[in-house]
Amino acid sequence: MQVLSTNTAKPVTIRWKDKPQTTGIYKIPQPEGIYLTPEGVKGDTIGNPKVHGDRLKACYLFSTGEYPHWKERYPHLDWGFGIFGENLSVEGLDETTLLIGSEYQVGEAHIRITSPREPCFKLGIRFGDQGIIDRFVGHGKPGAYAEVLSPGHVRPGDTLSLVRFPENSMSIAAFFRMLYSPVKDRDLLEKALELPVLSTDSSKKIRRWLKE
Repeated sequence: MQVLSTNTAKPVTIRWKDKPQTTGIYKIPQPEGIYLTPEGVKGDTIGNPKVHGDRLKACYLFSTGEYPHWKERYPHLDWGFGIFGENLSVEGLDETTLLIGSEYQVGEAHIRITSPREPCFKLGIRFGDQGIIDRFVGHGKPGAYAEVLSPGHVRPGDTLSLVRFPENSMSIAAFFRMLYSPVKDRDLLEKALELPVLSTDSSKKIRRWLKE
């Protein structure tokens, strides 16, 4: 896997349900690279830290291989890396083989994959179509969040080198399907609770589903 673009955003105010909202989804490439820290990407904007910005979601990775799929469906947009709100636009990222808890060295930084992106209305705002939320979920290629274990610069051209392969994990794609499946598989839910990294929100959801 190789980083093709590193992206950050300035804060932009939008309106949603007649209320102002701050968003960092309007990311643009930073050719000189970005600096990853455990608290997030230096100089980036997180509109809602409760959803996107905790330590387990310090950096967002998205596959450049998905760009043609979405560009065909939204040809009128001004296309460029960062349009999905990702910090790292990565060539070769595959959610079906990318495991939760896997650790990578990328540039100077050491990161750990933690969870898939769960799309919200801000992606719909960015694309000018709230229908993209269901399409994004159905497509099953959400990209992945990462925890930053050691800070450092990441630049276009840097590669992701596997440092640690977790045991008894799940792929980002499998976890994403589990989250959105209308019929929950108890075995998968129980397996998810044993993942090496799991956000508090995901843990609460899974425990609630297990009680139903």
